[in-house]
Amino acid sequence: MHFTQREQHALREAGVDQATIEAASETVVEATADAAADIEAFFADAETVYSDMDRAHSASEIQEHTVDYCDLFTHADDIRGYLRFDRWGVPVEGGRVLSDERVELTLGPTVDGRVRFAYDEDAL
Repeated sequence: MHFTQREQHALREAGVDQATIEAASETVVEATADAAADIEAFFADAETVYSDMDRAHSASEIQEHTVDYCDLFTHADDIRGYLRFDRWGVPVEGGRVLSDERVELTLGPTVDGRVRFAYDEDAL
């Protein structure tokens, strides 16, 4: 179930029946799985992507990355996994599809922030 016990209780108190709560929860879970699959496909279809990642040793606002793989899993509305480039990788702690040409990921340690990725520099 996507909703916490407190959220479920609040929804029931507001008059939402259990079947509706369960249906809404399943919709969230399915949407999360679809988003993760779309993000993985985004990286699978690209050898090189560009990002607005802030890198300590770069004067450029746009970074170029050679993609090795993106491996994600989901739990309720969480997207987690790992994004591997040619020489380094980073944990993924969330993400969403912005368009057919752009995604946004929340990256974990070493980056610790939201980063947009695109197939083309101009799309950022």
